[in-house]
Amino acid sequence: MPIITVKLAKGRDIETKRNLVGVVTDAVASALDVKPEWVTVLIEELDRENWATGGELHIDKFGDGYGNQGVGEVKDK
Repeated sequence: MPIITVKLAKGRDIETKRNLVGVVTDAVASALDVKPEWVTVLIEELDRENWATGGELHIDKFGDGYGNQGVGEVKDK
């Protein structure tokens, strides 16, 4: 029974998550030749204030809404 963990920044809507787990489930079931009902997908959502890359918090680097549905530009520094 495969267990897949996906870590994402908080902010995606439920329909996006439903799509994600469907696509991941199908891909894993196909790759491992197992039944889709054997695949478990866990979504861990992270606050941007608790996530950093290159020594800079994502909330500072990208802004609060970065990565949310309809938002995706890096904020100007």
